[in-house]
Amino acid sequence: MRWTAISAILASLLATPFAGAADGYTMRDFDKVAKIDAHLHLHGENQDAWLALARKDNFRALTINVDYPDFPSLAQQRRVAIAAARQHPRQIAWAATFSTEGFEKPDWSAATLKDLDGAVANGAVGVKVWKNLGMSLRDSQGRLVMVDDPRFDTLFDGLAQRGVMVLGHQGEPHNCWLPLAQMTVENDREYFAAHPAYHMYKHPEMPSYEQQMAARDHLLARHPKLRFTGVHLASLEYDVDRLGRFLDTHPGVNVDVAARIGQLQYQSQRDREKMRAFFIKYQDRLMYGTDLAQSTEQDDAGFVKDMDTVWRRDWRYFVTADSFAVPELDKQVRGLSLPRAVVDKLYRINAEKAYPQAWH
Repeated sequence: MRWTAISAILASLLATPFAGAADGYTMRDFDKVAKIDAHLHLHGENQDAWLALARKDNFRALTINVDYPDFPSLAQQRRVAIAAARQHPRQIAWAATFSTEGFEKPDWSAATLKDLDGAVANGAVGVKVWKNLGMSLRDSQGRLVMVDDPRFDTLFDGLAQRGVMVLGHQGEPHNCWLPLAQMTVENDREYFAAHPAYHMYKHPEMPSYEQQMAARDHLLARHPKLRFTGVHLASLEYDVDRLGRFLDTHPGVNVDVAARIGQLQYQSQRDREKMRAFFIKYQDRLMYGTDLAQSTEQDDAGFVKDMDTVWRRDWRYFVTADSFAVPELDKQVRGLSLPRAVVDKLYRINAEKAYPQAWH
């Protein structure tokens, strides 16, 4: 009975909100450990509120420009990013992007590379390639243009020759091609219910999920020297076994977890040890990110409050063994309690290696 009582006490202690791996961190370490959010979107002219939070929570950031209609213009995104990185070089780095307008013109590739050379000269540490290649861009014949289209070969060859990191967002979450009732996380169900135009299950005339993944893989095969980060877990978030095979096939490629942690947690609920083993095995290839962006309707206080909440909740998942509720799932998830060395790579070291010019 005595040992049973002691075991019960130890189990209770391990279930506290501060519990972590024996060789890991706890919630008490959150603001003590240097961290990087390697995928967010800072659009504000004044970053004082975000900077105050980042310093308090011990975060640096990579803010990424995207050719996304709901974001500010590309010119404004670049101007804001350059200014923020110049004013706060140890806190903020940035990645550029490019417009596909006129991509069929003979001089488009050369002009785009020249423009991106200018971005790099102004501090850009990477170039974002968005899902409009494969999901919305059409050529003069009305045909959908995929990311591996030969008309982009000169661009990707040029980026490979320059050693510029390409941040690739191809396709959507696997849930996008499923009926709402079969989707695995609540945020996907809510989003695609509200945006049926983007719900590919309802658009069989569009490329399938497998066609999107094949185009990305073909791009990497055609340009083997391209430095590449598959953002959003390379859109393979639904199956860490398949994601592992992708990483094995492309040993130079990294991925970030931005906006896909809910799908990882869904798999954690079914096999926590498998998920934990995945993070340990691929510890040198994974980067933390949130994909948070401040909308025009959200004030600075609301934005930083949301960011602080997400940062702390994600840290709890990766660091502790707690069971707790998350917005994406209807049942609690238990944290992975990753070793300290794995957490350091996920939250800082891998991003520093991927973007060696950043945060100096």
